[in-house]
This record gives sequence, C-alpha cells and structure tokens, in this order.
Amino acid sequence: MKREPLKWGAPARRVPVCGRPGGLRLGFTLARGMKVGLFGGSFNPAHDGHQHVAATALQRLGLDRLIWLVSPQNPLKSSKDTMSLEGRMASAQRFVGRREIISDAEQRLGVVYTLDTLRILKARYPGVRFVWIMGSDNLAGFHRWRGWTDVLRLAPIAVVSRPGALLQSRLGPAARRFPHGRLPSRQAPLLPGAKAPAWMFLRGPLNTMSSTAIRAARTRV
Repeated sequence: MKREPLKWGAPARRVPVCGRPGGLRLGFTLARGMKVGLFGGSFNPAHDGHQHVAATALQRLGLDRLIWLVSPQNPLKSSKDTMSLEGRMASAQRFVGRREIISDAEQRLGVVYTLDTLRILKARYPGVRFVWIMGSDNLAGFHRWRGWTDVLRLAPIAVVSRPGALLQSRLGPAARRFPHGRLPSRQAPLLPGAKAPAWMFLRGPLNTMSSTAIRAARTRV
C-alpha cells in the first residue's frame, strides 16, 4: 500500500518551531530538537534505489523527518541530460513516506552547492539536528564538491551502501582525510547529534537500480 507523503507546511508536533517569521518560505516546518535528514541529489529520475537510501537512513538514524532536496541543477552534471525540476520532483513523489518531504528549497534559495544549502538551513533552523544523507557512490566523488571539507565540518554525514561503490568510497579522499570522524554503525541513532566532522557507513540490502540505467533504457525505446 502506498504511504501518504507529509503535506508541505504541516507542523511536526506541538513544540516551538524555528525559522525566521516572514522569511522566504521553503515549504516545510521544522521544530527545535528534531533530527532531520537532508537527502540531496538530482533524482534524474528518482527510483527505488533512492528510496532504499532514504528508508535506511530514516530507520537506522531514528530521524523525525527526511527531506529530499531536489537540486535545480547539479553543477557536476550536464543540464542537457537533466529533466525539468518539476519532472524530477514528480518522479520522487511516488517514493516518499509519511516522514519524508520532497522539496525544491535549493531552487527557492537560489543555490546549487551543498555547502551553501547547509549554511542557510543551519542558520534558519537553529536547534534542528541536521544530518546529510548520501549513497556510497556519492562519497567516492565527494572530494569534487565545492568546499567538501567545510561540508564535513558543518553536519554529520550518513553514507548508505550502494552496489559497486562501497570499497571505492572507503578508499576515497573523504574517508582518508577524516578517518577519526568515522563512527561505528552501531551508534547510528547518535549521529544526528554528533559534533561534525562525524560520518558513518550504513549497510542495507543493495539495490542495483540507477538513474543512468533508467535514462539509457528510455533512449533505446
């Protein structure tokens, strides 16, 4: 049975909310003390591999909310092969559950870099414990992101296993640069409240689906 997604703007619970009154509306409401996962990506298109990453993070980290931050345009990818933002958000909508939100916050804020996104959200929502969520395939190329070392110092990161990328990500620059920031997966519920730099691998059943494979299949039809 398909789960109903969280309605945008719905209050999380009866506690004081944070955020700047009258500021730019981002389409969601967060409360102080909440543990919130930020799952950024192109989602071009979204698929059940993304759902696997989101579900693993929600369960293992004990998150109150998980926000799919659909990027207006990945600066490391060609816009020629990128679906419209509306189309990518629609593709993600069918995979979200009750505690998940599909968001175009980066489009609203006019940012494309994770570093800027994190700085703005942390300033806008003081008291919210953010954790960045990514698949292990993203960690392998994480050192190519703008200000990647600053990203690691801004928020804890949960890396969910993806097929064919776990070993490569373990040997990548990010893992080598911050070896002492790695926490054991048994401490997963503590990660959102950990002081950055802090990161961990989360293992789960591997899902082989990829956006690249979906786009390639479409071109052959």
